[in-house]
Amino acid sequence: MRAMAYKEYGEPNTLQLMDLPTPKVSPGEVLIRAERASINPVDWKLMSGALDPMMDTFFPVIPGWDVYGVVEEVGPDVPEFSAGDRVASYARKDFVQGGTYAEYVSVPATSVAHVPETVSADTAAGLPLTGLTALRCLQTLSVTESDTVLIHAASGGVGRLASQLARELGARVIGTASEANHQRLRDWGVEPVAYGDGLVDRVRELAPEGVTTVVDCVGEVLEQTLAVLTEGGRHVSIADPSVLEQQGRWVWVRPDGARLESLLERVADGRLTVDIDTVYPLEKAAEAMQHNQRGASGKIVLDLTA
Repeated sequence: MRAMAYKEYGEPNTLQLMDLPTPKVSPGEVLIRAERASINPVDWKLMSGALDPMMDTFFPVIPGWDVYGVVEEVGPDVPEFSAGDRVASYARKDFVQGGTYAEYVSVPATSVAHVPETVSADTAAGLPLTGLTALRCLQTLSVTESDTVLIHAASGGVGRLASQLARELGARVIGTASEANHQRLRDWGVEPVAYGDGLVDRVRELAPEGVTTVVDCVGEVLEQTLAVLTEGGRHVSIADPSVLEQQGRWVWVRPDGARLESLLERVADGRLTVDIDTVYPLEKAAEAMQHNQRGASGKIVLDLTA
């Protein structure tokens, strides 16, 4: 099968188009004929070797944890899926090797979700990691309609979805973002504030008594979080494990097909929007990664059928 892969840690330009074996399909697994994958910052962080102390890596590595495609084959004891089903997955495994920048990927059935017919391939590929992370953050915080939630980097990949999900729960949401993204946040019912110097004062102007919950999607904002958090408030970070030293929670989301399916249903119902920035062919995965590193206004997607 065609796949973009790397033989050693390095920069995105280390990626090469390779012909690699099609994955085997173990009991309880689904083989997906991939049509789309999406780029996440963790892809190039893993590629750089930054997470080597945490995860075992076996070269050559096919990067990627997000996938949309069609079921090609199922292993023994997988009654919930059949060949031809449209599916998506947050396909992270317990080791780094067989990712989603490839024509085929095998995934545990518990990590796979059916995709409603009205949800596009690009959207389904762009949702899994960011959507599940956002949902996990809000569930970890037990957010309700009585909360005022501050989301750092509310216009980023996870922040956009966390903002929408928190509003769906009825919470008041304040989101940090650049001025260029403020109107988009307002469209979701989020109160925008500019990040940078003076952030604490700007948040306090909107919420003089402080905020009850904080979702940190960017890192290096713990001081500001603690300065605006009410006594007994809750906070999580997806980027800064030092929150554990301040009674916070560090979220590293788990694959979960059932929760992903619930998010896809929200997309189908119009309750959740996934913004797509650019779609690249598989062969330009390195360029797509570099685009993600520079920043984007939505998800960067790979088209594996082009």
